[in-house]
Amino acid sequence: MNLLSLPFLLLSLLPSSFALSYHCADFSSLPVLEATGQTYTDYGVIKPYEDILASRGTNLARIRVWTAGDYNLTASLALAKRAVRAGMEVYVDLHFSDSWADPGKQYIPAAWPTNLTGLIPTIHNYTRDLVTAFAEQGTPITFIAIGNEINSGILWPVGEISVSGFTPLSQLLHSAATGVRAALSPPPKIMIHLANGWDWGGVSWWYNGTLDASIAGGLTLADIDTMGFSFYPFYGTTATLENLKESMGNVSTLYHKDFMVVETDWPANCTGTALSEPTVPISIQGQETWVSDIRNVLLEVDSISPVAKALGICYWEPGWIGNAALGSSCADNLLVTPTGAMRMSMDMFWEDM
Repeated sequence: MNLLSLPFLLLSLLPSSFALSYHCADFSSLPVLEATGQTYTDYGVIKPYEDILASRGTNLARIRVWTAGDYNLTASLALAKRAVRAGMEVYVDLHFSDSWADPGKQYIPAAWPTNLTGLIPTIHNYTRDLVTAFAEQGTPITFIAIGNEINSGILWPVGEISVSGFTPLSQLLHSAATGVRAALSPPPKIMIHLANGWDWGGVSWWYNGTLDASIAGGLTLADIDTMGFSFYPFYGTTATLENLKESMGNVSTLYHKDFMVVETDWPANCTGTALSEPTVPISIQGQETWVSDIRNVLLEVDSISPVAKALGICYWEPGWIGNAALGSSCADNLLVTPTGAMRMSMDMFWEDM
């Protein structure tokens, strides 16, 4: 037996209630790292990183797309080809920006209009053409997030909630969703991605605002297939598993939409930072424990939901050597060593998701 096939065999023998459908990794930085000469090894053998991930059970590649820069459409299409060749499906995370977009920054691309009248057709055509481009090269998108961690809105200041209220944001998101569905039939699954999935107050505030039926041409529940959430342990001690369970339970009960944790990670090395689940060890083994705990929460919610399904977990940038903190104050959240060798926690994709 090929030992690399063993994880897949074992996963197939587990009861269906044990595993989620999608075992996901975001490895968007891979081409940038490879351009510097970075390589990855599996038991001492240099291999394509996507093949190493796939051999551990990763079946969904999360690929961020900027409107310019290192993660533009051309680069993202090339990475999608590699992911599909390795046996993965594709999940595209649109930033609607020339650079990083998150709750603290969501800036209009330099080449785009700067008013709502111009942005509504622009975002529609952009999403339509992007979905078409992925499909035409033989790498159709399974999930597409229309915005990355859009708690504060998109395309600031036009779609910034604190400046313009919910109406422009809701209309822009509806236009983006319409563009996705205009490209293909059946279309990719459209996702809304919010940060702080554990915070039900923030989640419900956002959805109450954007789904307001009085907004003409605004976002509706029919526009949404999947609700995605970030869940990190670094940014506040209230980001607990118990709070995540409450929030996801409310999401599934009220909205009847499938849900995922689409960004998370856990430190192998961290000092001086209060983590939200202090009983989980800061270690390589702790990385697996954290992810398996999230899986158990999602499956518990799934078991009591008559309609909504827990779909999967995505580990954010497990191999980003040179950026091991991954935006946190912890020293190392990677699933690889500084030289690119796989850690045992890489097995989380088939063992713990």
